[in-house]
Amino acid sequence: MSWIAMIPVTLTALLHVYILWLEMFAWESRGPAAFRSLPRDLFPQTKVLAANQGLYNGFLAAGLFWSLVISDADWARNVASCFLLFVLVAGTYGAATASRRIFYVQGVPALIGLAAVWLT
Repeated sequence: MSWIAMIPVTLTALLHVYILWLEMFAWESRGPAAFRSLPRDLFPQTKVLAANQGLYNGFLAAGLFWSLVISDADWARNVASCFLLFVLVAGTYGAATASRRIFYVQGVPALIGLAAVWLT
């Protein structure tokens, strides 16, 4: 994978580390600002569900970071593509079911990463 492709892959991975932190550790304090469409009184009740989502976002980040340390260029591109597609699907599903904004936050960086991985 080229160093140019590594930039959006790294940024997408870091985004998902942030989402992990937000959903697992800052759900009640920072979650209401990030998820304005949810009533504030739901945050304590949904803390465990959010933490579970955060864990899955961590898995996405781990896969993207893994792709950055694979020495074989073809294998690195395939692993990065797989995890970027997972992110794209998550962003698309989130946009369809919760808020269109999710696509811009998750889906667009994944698309940019996929383009960079396959075109550079």
